[in-house]
Amino acid sequence: MQDTNTNQKILIIAREILASEGLGAVSFDAIARRLERSKQAVLYWYPTKRDLLAAMFLPWLNAEMEAAEDAVSVAMNRDQAVSSFVTAIAGFHLEDLDRFRMMYLVPQTIGQKPQGRASMVTGDEVYQVTNRLYGALAGHLDGDNETARKAAVAIHSAVLGLVMMFALTNALQDPLKHSETDLIEAMIACLIGRN
Repeated sequence: MQDTNTNQKILIIAREILASEGLGAVSFDAIARRLERSKQAVLYWYPTKRDLLAAMFLPWLNAEMEAAEDAVSVAMNRDQAVSSFVTAIAGFHLEDLDRFRMMYLVPQTIGQKPQGRASMVTGDEVYQVTNRLYGALAGHLDGDNETARKAAVAIHSAVLGLVMMFALTNALQDPLKHSETDLIEAMIACLIGRN
């Protein structure tokens, strides 16, 4: 194993643990065991869970953005774009609720980064991706650019809220009365004015 690749191997292992064993199994000790290195080797590259999460977050955000772009690229009108966007974003997150939790819930619960430490993902890096994510949908929405972008952000936020409810009921093992498909379709109907 080359030292120059250790940081990437750590991320691959962390993603594998997340996919196979769930969020609770992702730890520096578990990563170190699979890496066949000391915990200190992992901590060298990612001194905190926040740093590890940040390094995992940007590729996931890029994948979410690509799903959105692909979905709306063939839309012929506003309603098709909204429907495709909602379906793609919901589907992207529902296929891996642990990834969703790592992206959107864990950063809110693990505390702020220590003073004086630079984040591994800058606001500019996130902005570049979210600008494309929202722009993919905004280009199909009504109104000026600012109005359309605000609507795209609101639609994305609404989808994330619905996915959060699915993630919560999954974690509590208390399913919602309505299926994922039914609620996604209901959201789309509300957003395109067909409720």
